[in-house]
Amino acid sequence: MAMSSRSRRSQVTNYWPGFVDALSSLLLVIIFLLSLFMLSQFFLGQEISGKDTAMSRLNAQIAELTELLQLEKVNSSDLESTIATLSATLTSTTNERDQMAAQIAGIGADGDGKDAQIADLQSDLASQQDLSREATAQVALLNQQLAALRTQIGALEEALQASESKDTESRTQIADLGRRLNLALAQRVQDLSRYRSDFFGKLRQVLEGRADVRVVGDRFVFQSEVLFDAGKASISAAGLTEMAKLASAIKELQTQIPADVNWVLRIDGHTDKRPINTPEFPSNWELSAARAIAVTKYFVEQGIPAQHLVAAGFGDSRPIDTGDTEEAYARNRRIEFKLTDG
Repeated sequence: MAMSSRSRRSQVTNYWPGFVDALSSLLLVIIFLLSLFMLSQFFLGQEISGKDTAMSRLNAQIAELTELLQLEKVNSSDLESTIATLSATLTSTTNERDQMAAQIAGIGADGDGKDAQIADLQSDLASQQDLSREATAQVALLNQQLAALRTQIGALEEALQASESKDTESRTQIADLGRRLNLALAQRVQDLSRYRSDFFGKLRQVLEGRADVRVVGDRFVFQSEVLFDAGKASISAAGLTEMAKLASAIKELQTQIPADVNWVLRIDGHTDKRPINTPEFPSNWELSAARAIAVTKYFVEQGIPAQHLVAAGFGDSRPIDTGDTEEAYARNRRIEFKLTDG
């Protein structure tokens, strides 16, 4: 009876580790998306800052052109007033000349022999004619200056309109740039998520049935004993067999990823918290880094481009089991593989 009870208890499935892994995966996906959003906002802010500088320059040019236009309009108004004054003076002088001519004609008709008076009037008439010619010349000159000024005002108005149009176009380009940047980033996130899913699927096929390889969140976790002997950083013969399968799957996957999608396979080395102090490895940092580098070098030898590989050593700083049992130590001694953005 007791044996039957123990048998039933041993058959109860523990769902808690799977639930924790699922929550960890969801949390990491959320953090990854938030990171991408922050990155997109940073690049968008940089681009908008550059456009704002250009718009500031355009606004300064518009203000300068507006000020010049106002000054030219004031000068035009002054010239028009001067022309009006000279025109009035010319009209008055012409009238006086006509009156003098009439007086001379009347005196000549009377025949009284007033030659002296006629001579004076003719002298005054000549003076008035000189003034009339001078005023006419000044009016003609001022009309030329007014025409040139109006041409300049027209050019300034065209330049002002062009600057305002360019300012509007720049604002439209900024809005369109932000929209296209967000769409591009969203597309990259979607592409990388799809290829990460393909990566997980291929590795599951390659590693199917292995109890010493687990999926934790968005990472594949190899126990160190699968690849390395105790205290060593050289991949064992059995480990080379497993790495060959993994390298083949990665090479097949990389042919499917477009060249414009930035991706890296991060290889993280971890140890348990028991210290190591040997001539080759003074601490767990050196051991974990050396193991990650050994796997990375093997992948490069198998034809995986080095720019898509990253090796990192974490020592015992990131345990997945905080216990002090041999089982906990074994879980913490591991090599993790994670496909992420470059």
